[in-house]
Amino acid sequence: MLKLAITGKGGVGKTTLSSLLARLYAAEGNTVLAIDANPDANLGTALGIPAEELSHITPIAQMEELVQERTGGKPGTIGGFFKLNPRVDDIPQRFSVAKNGIKLIVMGTVKKGGSGCMCPESALLRSLLNHLLLRRSEMVILDMDAGVEHLGRGTAESVDAFITVVEPGRRSIETAKAVKRLAQDIGIKKCYVVGNKISNEADRHFVVDNLPDFELLGFISYNPKITEADREGLSPFDADPQVVSEVKAIKEKLDALS
Repeated sequence: MLKLAITGKGGVGKTTLSSLLARLYAAEGNTVLAIDANPDANLGTALGIPAEELSHITPIAQMEELVQERTGGKPGTIGGFFKLNPRVDDIPQRFSVAKNGIKLIVMGTVKKGGSGCMCPESALLRSLLNHLLLRRSEMVILDMDAGVEHLGRGTAESVDAFITVVEPGRRSIETAKAVKRLAQDIGIKKCYVVGNKISNEADRHFVVDNLPDFELLGFISYNPKITEADREGLSPFDADPQVVSEVKAIKEKLDALS
């Protein structure tokens, strides 16, 4: 089963693409594990999980008792002695929420010590991500920020596609280039790009012309219905057939390349 990591600058539409791919693969009968490793943590809403169910989810990184139990280290501390490879195999079943054939796990973020800190929370998240990508049989879709802190080299090699979402803007393009360099440094070879919020042919040409070294999977049009769905707490999959059709074409190209 495919393991996909979706990244990009904040606000470009990573979560929109992640949720639509998850819903499309699940609609085909695949068991999909959706991992929210984005600091904004909005994947659950985009998947169509009701707010009431989401309100009961505590991100893994914030489960202080679990972190201390599994690592032997006190959450919020840096250094000291704790397990670098804690047990995590039961976490997906215990702490996921299921909807429409998709299991959602919210990872959370480490709030102290910087993105590269070695602390109990970071050790647990890294071990959990290793387990999800290396040892689980489900399809995995990882919605992450523009960093690769929790992807070690061995884990990265199990990612089938690293997809960067970009919008037609200079900062988004530069982020995509930086992400590709980081990904290649840890052994990720298949780096693709999806253009989002595309209004016209000029936007398409801007993305293509400024990212000549990327494999392009396709485009998603600028669509106010996606914004409206977000305001109402709905999944883009249920909001507009046009965006579903566009992402289906992206999925089909991805399937052909993988």
